[in-house]
Amino acid sequence: MPVKLSGSCHCGAVKFTVESSTPVPYQLCLCSICRKVGGVMGAINLGGHSNTLKVEGKEHLSVYKAVMNRDTPQQHIASSERNFCSKCSSMLWLYDSQWPELIHPFASAIDSPELKDPETMVCIKLNSKPAYVRLPEGKKETYEDYAPWSLEEWHKKNNQFVA
Repeated sequence: MPVKLSGSCHCGAVKFTVESSTPVPYQLCLCSICRKVGGVMGAINLGGHSNTLKVEGKEHLSVYKAVMNRDTPQQHIASSERNFCSKCSSMLWLYDSQWPELIHPFASAIDSPELKDPETMVCIKLNSKPAYVRLPEGKKETYEDYAPWSLEEWHKKNNQFVA
């Protein structure tokens, strides 16, 4: 049975629940988008089943579609949508129509249950990390770009997948 995640924004205007089979916050993304919208240390996304998302306060949601390859000839708008509270700017979840069955709540928005502390933190997109950003303490794996597995694959490989 998937885990029911309950989350909210900082000001409480938006509250949501979603069921997750991949609820362990093991992967820290240090790309420029995650750092600029989520804070200097980046963001940790979880996985959720989009058809289970329930939202209170939808009128306070706004969406940001990231600019990819900014200031280059390859600049374009991402297909992914980062949903955030229009009142307090808390990042809540990411949705991408390329994978309509999935939604990716930000671990920072989850209120309950208390999320597991992963044995190893996977740090991705180091090729985007500025020198002043320090990696978290403790056991970690680092990747210049993306890790070689999806959220689901990592959870299955580490016996953390909740069907």
